[in-house]
Amino acid sequence: MFQQIKKMFVAGLSAFIIVSTPVQAITPSPQMIEQFKQLPKSEQQRIAKQYGIDPSVLSGGSVQNAPVSSPEVVTQRQAEQEIEDADKKAKQVNFTEDNQKHELKRFGYDMFAGEPSTFAPVSDVPVPNDYRVGPGDSINVQLHGKENNEFTLTINREGVIQFPELGPITTNGLSFSELREEIQQRVKQQKIGIEASVSMGELRSIRIFVAGDAYRSGSYTVSSLSTVTQALFVAGGVNEIGSLRNIQVKRSGKLVGSFDLYDLLLRGDASGDISLRSGDVVFIPSVGGLVTVSGEVRRPAIYELKKGETIADMVHMAAGVTSDAYAKSTSVERYNKNGLKSIVNVDLTSAKGKQVAAKSGDFIRVKNASIQYEDAITVVGAVVRPGRYQWQAGQKVSDIVPSIWGDLSASADLDYALLVREKNKYGDIDVYQFAIGKALTEPHSAENLTIEPRDKIVVFNYNDKTQNRYELNRLVKDRVAKVASLKGEGLVSNDAFESGFNALNDSLENRYKTSIAGVAITGALEQKDNLVRDEVEKMLVNLFHDKELIKLSTSMKRSELLYPILNRLAAQKASIDGIDLVAIAGKVRHPGVYPLTQNANIEDLIKAGGGLLEGAYTEHAELTRSNNTSEIASIMHEHVNLNGVLHGLPEHNINLKSRDMLTVLTTPEWQERKIVEIRGEVKFPGTYNIRRGEKLSDVIKRAGGFTDYAFPSASVFVRDSIKNQEQLEIKKLADQLRRDIATRGVSKDGTVVNYADAQLMLDDLENIEAVGRLVVDLNAINLGIPEADIQLEHSDILYVPTLKQTVAVMGEVQHQATHRYKQGLTLDNYLDMSGGPRERGDDGRIYIIKADGSVALPTASLWFNSKVQIEAGDTIIVPLDTEYKDNLTLWTQVTQIIYNSAVALATISGL
Repeated sequence: MFQQIKKMFVAGLSAFIIVSTPVQAITPSPQMIEQFKQLPKSEQQRIAKQYGIDPSVLSGGSVQNAPVSSPEVVTQRQAEQEIEDADKKAKQVNFTEDNQKHELKRFGYDMFAGEPSTFAPVSDVPVPNDYRVGPGDSINVQLHGKENNEFTLTINREGVIQFPELGPITTNGLSFSELREEIQQRVKQQKIGIEASVSMGELRSIRIFVAGDAYRSGSYTVSSLSTVTQALFVAGGVNEIGSLRNIQVKRSGKLVGSFDLYDLLLRGDASGDISLRSGDVVFIPSVGGLVTVSGEVRRPAIYELKKGETIADMVHMAAGVTSDAYAKSTSVERYNKNGLKSIVNVDLTSAKGKQVAAKSGDFIRVKNASIQYEDAITVVGAVVRPGRYQWQAGQKVSDIVPSIWGDLSASADLDYALLVREKNKYGDIDVYQFAIGKALTEPHSAENLTIEPRDKIVVFNYNDKTQNRYELNRLVKDRVAKVASLKGEGLVSNDAFESGFNALNDSLENRYKTSIAGVAITGALEQKDNLVRDEVEKMLVNLFHDKELIKLSTSMKRSELLYPILNRLAAQKASIDGIDLVAIAGKVRHPGVYPLTQNANIEDLIKAGGGLLEGAYTEHAELTRSNNTSEIASIMHEHVNLNGVLHGLPEHNINLKSRDMLTVLTTPEWQERKIVEIRGEVKFPGTYNIRRGEKLSDVIKRAGGFTDYAFPSASVFVRDSIKNQEQLEIKKLADQLRRDIATRGVSKDGTVVNYADAQLMLDDLENIEAVGRLVVDLNAINLGIPEADIQLEHSDILYVPTLKQTVAVMGEVQHQATHRYKQGLTLDNYLDMSGGPRERGDDGRIYIIKADGSVALPTASLWFNSKVQIEAGDTIIVPLDTEYKDNLTLWTQVTQIIYNSAVALATISGL
């Protein structure tokens, strides 16, 4: 019975709490908490969630020792959550969203990027000493000494505390510290030997109003400790047109203060954050003037303008300019009296510029500084530390690169380096050649050039093939990937603007049937752009300005380092003056085009080409020179004695001119090292060096001739040039077969070919590796017949096998096998030994591969059987009959022919 009464009491209490709960949340009193403790655990958790209190308080914890907690009164706005989710789901380039992300926003509005979720007041917060108590506040008093007791006293509507045994205490106008002192004095005076400890209990709630351009205007119940900023948070902040700099607090219809949120956001000054009282109105007026600050500032945004503020003040609100800013040329766009936009240039580094007043609607753009370096020296190429260096008057090359071992790469070319110098304000260049090895070892020599501002030093590698180019290739791939990521389905090339212009130009040409300004139409819909080529070209042209590429220039090849120099020289000269380029070809290490350096001669050009190679003919070289006049252009050739040039004879060391080309010839009868290999049954197999024109018989003789077990008739001779030619023929055959299959597939009369099977056949054909075998008759060569001998080439291989005593029968026979050779047996005998041809074998096209690699066809007639002489090592091949038809197919065709013939005869007889 007692348990039933208890359950009814708990249920009734829960129902009473639920029904009596007001629309707005309230803070439960200590008496209510004590009642909540008697509820079941599930009810305690629900009540704790509803009132925003710690569940441990309801499960037996002390109210005074409860941890400070506050209900979540502001959550993120749903619209912003949806935008974030959409951004995460987006996986392709969307230029509209990208523009929105970079669009400037109003400063300070993201502080209120939430909306209120509850109107419960925040009460569990520390109480300041100057807090003015009022009706509804509760005071906790603990007495200790001769008497120990605790009281929770609530200030009534008249502002009076009814203290047991002490009487009423008036609190009107008192702060918390004053009230505490008053209670302590009353206890000390009226209760001797007892002291009081006073603390603040539950705070009263106040009702305020948030009006104006708030996100959610209305009436709110907040803590009596609330200030203007807390009221703004509860109301969700301001809306799109609300002001942050003139938030007003009105009390009894009068303005008691205003708060500029910029003081809090920019300077951390909360002195203007007014404490609110019950009935106060927080009014948010509409925003005043707006000024946009963009460019090289730390916090670009849209700022609210107050009267008297200047352009410098607005830039200061944007956290000042960045290190890349050029504040002397700040531009301000504003509307003039005629309603048109005008540009005002402001120098923010001067006192006068800082006093320029800002106006509503101004668009302030702080421009960026130049990326060009002033008086910096750039060093690229085969050096340990490529990059930019400070220039000082009187510097030489040895001051920038002091040591060969410590500052140059191990592969650096010590005889050839370039110094690129700007000779005018247009960026035209002169190129100076010097030997960097001599410049460092002999600092007082003429090779140690004096450095001037903005010079570029280029050091080359002696051997381009020894460089590790992994990082360089990765840089190219990363940049190409970024360009390719912009190449979507809607873009016809990596340069969408160029493609669009070409399409427009094509449309105009079709309309007017003429070319526009001489611009050739290159096919706007052409999509086979070489992204790698275009990106590498851009990188090389900007080599001296690309920080990442400069860092990796150590592994770049000579031609790559020369490209930006040659490109600039080709662009700066008019056609009548000629281009300052020269070339070298022939037996040099690095043939190619080189810049025409100051006072360059033949010796300098040879050093630029990396020096002469072995086999270069030094008695005679050819210098090709252009002789252009206003009337005619001619080409002339001059003889150059390289011996005299290399020995320092000035009469042979000719000074170079524009477009000169030096050809270094090869020594007559010079040849590179050529080798052939002989394997198998010779007395001395191995690798042999050959001279030009040497024949196979000569090398066989040098190898000691054949052994007693040699089988010259089955020798195999392989040549690389034949192998390459055979591989080319296989590719041609595959291409022809592919065209035949495609033609048969679309032909009405053609047999339908399975595409998958045809593709497999083509793949097998293309994967066949050519052998490169050349049929040679070693027996004839051994007998000294000159027509059988052949002239050797580099990498030829001769294999002389051991004597063979077998004959192989392959293809469409009943049993493929290899038989012992017996003299006198014929082709038919060997076929019979393998069971004869199969039904699908084409016995009319049998052929024999001889031991030396040649092919023989048997001959036969109506009167004589085939009597081809079979020799040891031969292979008999019975091919497949590709036109074979089984009996059913054959009789079907025969029946059809008979039927058609009968119909034709019946028709003729009826005429």
